[in-house]
Amino acid sequence: MRKRHLSYIKAVLGRIRSATGRATPLVRTALLAGVIVAAVLFPIAAIGGLAVKSGADLIDEVPTELTAVRPAQTTYVYASDGETLLTSFYEEHRAYVPITEMSPYIQQAIVAAEDTRFYEHDGVDPRGVARAFIANTQAGDVAQGGSTLTMQYVRMALRDGAETPTEVREATEQSATRKVREAQYAVEVEKELSKAEILERYLNHAYFGHRAYGIFAAAEIFFSKHPRDLTLVESAVLAGLVQAPSAYDPVTQDQQAAIERRNWVIDRMAELGYVAPRVAEQEKRKPIELNTSTPPNDCVSVPTDHNDWGFFCDLFRRWWLSQEAFGDNPLQRQDALRRGGYEIVTSIDPDVQETMQGHVVSKEPTGSPFAHGAVAIEPGTGLVKGMAVNRNFALNAAEDATVDDIAGNYPDTVAPLLGGGELAGYQAGSTFKWFVLLAALDAGLPMDTRISSPHQYVSSYPSGGPASCGGYWCPRNASPEMAGNHGMWSGFGQSVNTYFVQLQELVGAGAAVRMAENLGLTWRTEVDQTHASPDRADGWGPFTLGVSDANPLEMANAYAVAAADGNYCEPLPVVSIKDRDGHEVTYTDEHGNQVPVSEPRCRQAVTPEVARAATDIALCPTGSGAATGSCGGWATAEPVSDIVGRPVAGKTGTTDDNRTAWMVGYTPELAVAAFTADPDNPMNAAGGGRASQSILTVSETLRDALRGEPVTDFEPPPRSIIR
Repeated sequence: MRKRHLSYIKAVLGRIRSATGRATPLVRTALLAGVIVAAVLFPIAAIGGLAVKSGADLIDEVPTELTAVRPAQTTYVYASDGETLLTSFYEEHRAYVPITEMSPYIQQAIVAAEDTRFYEHDGVDPRGVARAFIANTQAGDVAQGGSTLTMQYVRMALRDGAETPTEVREATEQSATRKVREAQYAVEVEKELSKAEILERYLNHAYFGHRAYGIFAAAEIFFSKHPRDLTLVESAVLAGLVQAPSAYDPVTQDQQAAIERRNWVIDRMAELGYVAPRVAEQEKRKPIELNTSTPPNDCVSVPTDHNDWGFFCDLFRRWWLSQEAFGDNPLQRQDALRRGGYEIVTSIDPDVQETMQGHVVSKEPTGSPFAHGAVAIEPGTGLVKGMAVNRNFALNAAEDATVDDIAGNYPDTVAPLLGGGELAGYQAGSTFKWFVLLAALDAGLPMDTRISSPHQYVSSYPSGGPASCGGYWCPRNASPEMAGNHGMWSGFGQSVNTYFVQLQELVGAGAAVRMAENLGLTWRTEVDQTHASPDRADGWGPFTLGVSDANPLEMANAYAVAAADGNYCEPLPVVSIKDRDGHEVTYTDEHGNQVPVSEPRCRQAVTPEVARAATDIALCPTGSGAATGSCGGWATAEPVSDIVGRPVAGKTGTTDDNRTAWMVGYTPELAVAAFTADPDNPMNAAGGGRASQSILTVSETLRDALRGEPVTDFEPPPRSIIR
C-alpha cells in the first residue's frame, strides 16, 4: 500500500510540472505542497481525477477575507446606562477579541491541540504531512490530518465569507482541489500576517459547539467569563473541542470523554514546555467546573428579569429595519443587525422602565384580559425612555381568548401593544381634543375664544347614526353641569364636548386632522384612512371626541411637542450606534451631510407661542392651574398635580361605556401616555373602576422618574395670544 501511494504521489507531481512552469517559485512550492497534502488526506480513488490548474490561476489573488477581520459578529444592545444588557442579535454568536485580551493559556492550548509546529512552519508543515501520510497509509484511510493551524484558519475564513452557493460549495466540499487551494492560501497568508495575527483570527473563527463561534462566545457560554480570564484547565477543555465539538461536549455528553481530551491537551502543553510536568499532573486531577450561560438572541430572548423590556426591544428592531443606513431593504438591514457586530446603546432608562412597569402591574395584573400600558418620551429629542404593559413579551400566546378565533393577547404576546407596529391602537377619547386645540391656536384663534356650550349641541356635520338630531350629529357633554359659556381653559379642563365640537367647526375638522398628522399620528384602519382623506376630513365631526385609534407611543410624543416649544421629534429608541470598529454609524441627510443615525430628527411643528399657549391650557385638567386664564373650577384629572408635586400639563380621555381610559401628562422633562383597554375585544368595557388607572400610572411615573430633579416651570404664552 505504501509503495502504491508513493508511486501515485510521484505521478501526480510529474503531471503538474508543466502546469507550474511559468509560476513563481513561491507559487510552485505552494502548489506542490498542496497536492502532497491532498494526496495524503484523500484516498487514491478520490484524488485520481484531480485536474490540476496552474499555480498562477489558483492563487491569482488571496481573498480579502483571509487577511481582513470580518467574520460575522454578535450585535449587543444595551439600556441607556451603557451597561445593562437588553439583548443581542446574531446568526453565529461571536464577538471579535484581540489576542492581547485572550488568556495565554488558550493561545498555548490551541497550538498544542491543533498544530504543535505552528511557530516553525510557513503555512504548510512537511513534517506534519509526512506524519499524516504514514498514519493514513497504514490505516488505508484518513486516520490523521495534515492541515496546519493556518490551513484550518483559511478553511474557516473562506467558509464564513462565502455568500453565493458556489462559494459555499467550494469552501466546504471534501475534495483534493479544496486542499490544494487551502495549502496555497496558507502560504500566502503567512507572508501577509504575523503568527500572532493568524492565531488571533483562528481563535475568533473557530467553532466550539453550542452555537459558540469564536473564543469570546465559547468562554461566555461554557464558563460565563471573558477570554482573558480563562484558566489552564478551562483553556484545555475549549481547545479540545475544536476538532469534534459534539464528541467532547462537556455539557450534554458524559464528561469522561471531555476529561480525557482535556488531559491530552494538557500533556501536549507540557511537552511543548508551556506548563511544567508537575503542574500538568495537578491540573489534570481537577474536575471540569462549568458555569454555562445562554446569551439572549432577538427580542423574545430578553433576560427574564427584564421580560417587560421586550416591547421596547421590538420597537427598536422595527425602527432598525426602517433605517436605510443599514441596507437597501429590510432583509439587508436584518442581516446587518444579526452579523454586523454593532454596539448599540438604546434610550430605555432602567429606572424609568422599572418604576413605570411597577405602577402598571400594580393596577392591572398580567393575567387580566385588559391591557394597561404606558410609554414615556423625552420632549425635544423623541427618546423613548420606557414602555410598560401588563404582559409578558413571549411567543406562546395564551388560550384564554375573550372572543372566538382570537389567540388571546394575555398574558403572553409579541403584538406591539404600545406602538411602533402595525396594530391600530385604541380609541383615544377626549385626548384628541388636543389636536383641535392646537389647530385653533395655530389658526390664530385666541385662548379666550368663548363659546356658549349647551349640554347637547346640534352640529353642522350630517349624520344618520343614533347620535343624530334631524340628520345632523348632536353630541352631549358627560354631565349637564358642564353647560355654560367656556373659553379654551375651562373647555379643555372640564373636557366639554359641545365646546370642542363648535371649536372644531370654527377651525375645520380637516385642519385638526392635519394637525394630528403633523404631530406624528398615523391612520391604520381603513375607516380612519377614509375619514382622514383630504376630500373627507372636513366632514369628520366626531374626530374631536377621539373615535379614531391611536397608541400610547404616538400620544405621548404628540403631547411632548408642546413641552418642547413646538418641536416635533420622531420617536427614537437609540442614543448611540457604533460599528465593529468603534465608529459611530451615520447616514447622508438631504443636504449631503453625514449625520449620526442616533441623532434626534426634529422639526418645528408649531410655533413656540402656540405650544406655550396649549401648555397653559393643558394645565387645567391636571389641577395645576393656568397662568393666564381661569380653569373654571373642577378638572378631569385634578389629583395629578398634587401627586407629582410639580406643574403638569395633560388630558384625560374615555370612550363610550369606558371601553378605553386614557391619560397623557407631561412636564418639561418627560411626557407619559397611559391607557386601559381590551385589545382582543375593544367593545369590552373597562368599567368605571379602571377609569382612574391611567391617571394614577401617569402621575406616579412622573413623580418617581423626576424625584430629586429641580422643578422646572413652563414658559407662559405671550399676552398677544390670550385675547
